Amino acid sequence: MTDAGLPLEGVRVVEMTHMVMGPTCGMILAQLGAEVIKVEPPAGDKTRSLGGMGTAFFPLFNRGKRSVVLDFAIPGDRDTMHRLLETADVFLENFRDGQLEKQGLGAEELRRAHPHLIVAGHKGFLSGPYEHRPALDEVVQMMSGLAAMTGTKEKPQRVGSSANDIMGGMFGVIAILAALYQKRGGKRDGAGIRIGLFENCLFLVAQHMVEYEMTGNKPRSMPEREHAWPIYDIFDAAGDGRIFIGVVTEGHWQAFCREFGLSEFLDDPSLRTTTERILARPRILPRVAEIIRQQDVAELSRKLDALNICFSPINRPEDLLTDPHVLRPGGLVTNVTADGKPFHVPTLPLEWNGSHFGEGLKVAPLGADTSAVRAELDNNDATSKAAGRRA
Repeated sequence: MTDAGLPLEGVRVVEMTHMVMGPTCGMILAQLGAEVIKVEPPAGDKTRSLGGMGTAFFPLFNRGKRSVVLDFAIPGDRDTMHRLLETADVFLENFRDGQLEKQGLGAEELRRAHPHLIVAGHKGFLSGPYEHRPALDEVVQMMSGLAAMTGTKEKPQRVGSSANDIMGGMFGVIAILAALYQKRGGKRDGAGIRIGLFENCLFLVAQHMVEYEMTGNKPRSMPEREHAWPIYDIFDAAGDGRIFIGVVTEGHWQAFCREFGLSEFLDDPSLRTTTERILARPRILPRVAEIIRQQDVAELSRKLDALNICFSPINRPEDLLTDPHVLRPGGLVTNVTADGKPFHVPTLPLEWNGSHFGEGLKVAPLGADTSAVRAELDNNDATSKAAGRRA
């Protein structure tokens, strides 16, 4: 990425995760430069073979990781796992409480056996009455009220991506970076970190919870909410086009009305303030819709862009693969699946000294790095024994 290298170079992460939340955490750490070793059972991570909406799960969230196969039914492989953890800085897992304890890999066992280790568990819930429950992205969206805010009380609707799983992985990264920073400051022991999928979603709806506590008014869902602006809507354009337009400042209101020939609104003494315009939405919007319907999305986009007014065509995910901003240098990175096929992914949403992360990452075939990692561990053992003899 840069001449100085990636920021997490030298950090080793051992990952035992599946689905989305845990793998997202490891994927981001890998893009930041950590060596991420994904430990899989002999049959492999089950998401390797998912189809339909799950087709992208494994390649997308497991790029840039090494793959090691261990069978914990074999005592020697359990020993290999502990030897591997002895060389690691971080251990990631997202199993239900109690499952890894059966393998001798529970959080408490690991803290005793490897006190230096940062152990990050991605769970359905943080500690409390629900900690024993499994959870899914859709489950926590229903529980937290996010689905009711996205849809309506009568028809709650989940958001259109694995938003909580992905954001939960991001919170895992934040916590791990904090623990690594603490160790850099001289703390010798590791840390026990628990990330909750439900609490992650609760964090997203906090604005509505606080609104209710402060005002006593039940927050309205997105489709039912009161608008804070006179023009803040989706409009039909010429042809089959649709566009969202948000006119949110006094200057925008003046510029929009002048550009689109709405002098009757500028001259109307009853529309002097934003509050008056909001109350007049029932007569403003039909007139605006009439004008917008006469122009295509490309023409509208040029005009609104020149006015510095917020707008967006109503895109679908596939449309972004031809969007000029997405296609800017560094906007998409090219990665490679386990069977050698290239695919394109949006870069991490940040720039580091003008550079981007993630170009050229590969998805490892199942067990591709098992022999190499075993050899590295054997070499480390031999080096340690030689050093002990010299001492």
